[in-house]
Amino acid sequence: MLHVLEHALLDSLKVFALVFTLFFLLHFLEKYVNKKLSSNKTFSPLFGALFGLIPQCGISVAASDLYLKKKITIGTLLAVFISCSDEATFILLSNGEILAVITLLLSKLIIGFLFGSMIDAFYRKKQKLKDNNDNVECCHHNHHHTHNKHKIIDVILHNFFHALEVFIYVLIVNIIFGTLIHYVGIDNIRYFIEDNRYLSPLFASLIGFIPNCASSIVLAELFVEELISFGALLAGLTINAGLGLVYLFKSKENLKQNLYIVIVLFLIANIVGYLTCFIFGFR
Repeated sequence: MLHVLEHALLDSLKVFALVFTLFFLLHFLEKYVNKKLSSNKTFSPLFGALFGLIPQCGISVAASDLYLKKKITIGTLLAVFISCSDEATFILLSNGEILAVITLLLSKLIIGFLFGSMIDAFYRKKQKLKDNNDNVECCHHNHHHTHNKHKIIDVILHNFFHALEVFIYVLIVNIIFGTLIHYVGIDNIRYFIEDNRYLSPLFASLIGFIPNCASSIVLAELFVEELISFGALLAGLTINAGLGLVYLFKSKENLKQNLYIVIVLFLIANIVGYLTCFIFGFR
């Protein structure tokens, strides 16, 4: 049990370091990023998918935070979630699965861009008036912020405490789900999937839904040991947005919208997973 706490603390510290760095950089790049994403709505999901390819848990958390602040679109958020792979990339590379990694990253990049663009197009069409109002509010905020620059020490402290808040939230979640995985056991998960191979994309997506870096490691190890197919791996890692999904529910104001994001992500994961399995096989 002690190692669960140790891993939870280390994973959370990594998230803290990454989130603090990203928040600090985004403070100075905020105007450029907002302009880039708002002026390139067609390609903003592509930028999000590329951003999500960075194999770190904190990427999805940072994306969720930006989404809650209305800095990025829902399609861009989904693109980030879909392209995230976390530690799975390192596990696959350490086992010589270079081709699998390249195929996986390219697949997730394309899937993230395509579905993110589709969701944005649908959302803009249905919520056009609401989006226009949000953009006006956002621009007004940025104008005010530009004329009230903080000193560098204030910027550091502001982002430090913001990242610290994320760290505490992430640590609690890591401990909870790390404990669950510890007591269920990876062997039990392995045997269960092996006995239900044709349902492996569905089961893999359920494993990937666990908001913990350990779930991506489990999926990668199952693939390396040839217990699940590439299609199942793709399904699991497509929905594996790490702690980003959990962080979304930090805000109770958009519960319905957050549930919509979860359902869409789950459907996308299973569509691409089963389609890949039907084409290339379930083994």
